[in-house]
Amino acid sequence: MTTPTDQTPRRTFLGGLRNNFIAGLVVIAPIGLTVWLIWSVVGLVDSFVWPFVPDAYQPEQLLNWAFGHSVADGNWLTVNVRGIGVVVFLIFTITIGWLGKGLLGRSFLRWGEGLVGRMPVVRSIYNGVKQIAETVFAQTESSFEKACLIEYPRKGMWAIGFISTDTKGELLEKVGVGAMTSVFLPTTPNPTSGFLLFVPTCDIKELDMSVEDAAKLVISAGLVYPGETADETQAPHGDVAKMIANAKVEGETR
Repeated sequence: MTTPTDQTPRRTFLGGLRNNFIAGLVVIAPIGLTVWLIWSVVGLVDSFVWPFVPDAYQPEQLLNWAFGHSVADGNWLTVNVRGIGVVVFLIFTITIGWLGKGLLGRSFLRWGEGLVGRMPVVRSIYNGVKQIAETVFAQTESSFEKACLIEYPRKGMWAIGFISTDTKGELLEKVGVGAMTSVFLPTTPNPTSGFLLFVPTCDIKELDMSVEDAAKLVISAGLVYPGETADETQAPHGDVAKMIANAKVEGETR
């Protein structure tokens, strides 16, 4: 005679369907969300770019012109080609960047910035956006080269941070504890948000892992460690489905 605690959940037809459904979600969800995100971003860029492209150069106009179709003949083709706007945006941005690095382009930019500098409201907006863009997109040699450990939020508890620069000026003078380092402390699971901390350099423990590996560790909430292979970090879809199903069964029987 067995006790209720010795009994294991019986496999039923509905239980098997549930396990297969969960396994399907495990497979479909990452793929579907990735495709949806890319599709949405491409559509957003297209909707921003196409209003600036003359009607004569729109894909629909060019396609009907190539086939000799017209609205009057009733054979007009309506097309919605996603992704061409992204290509136009990339070509336009690369061209502007190439021109901006030349002598003529730099001279024109200096003239334009001087003109904007004489406009009170526009000047503040432009300078703020420019500073943010340079901070985000400019790849300098000192940006987040090292990952580190700092004691946060209290002694004895450690958090992963990214070393930014040496603390300078008034910040260093007011504290008066010696050499300090600016450390960006990311949050989980979104590492783009976080805190800027000014930490005594002697209290920082630099890590050998790369910034990319440290970011993966933060994003995964400690589930993915540097050096682990995909086989060690990812369970088969069937095993994941079984774990989820068993957890649900245990929760229902309690």
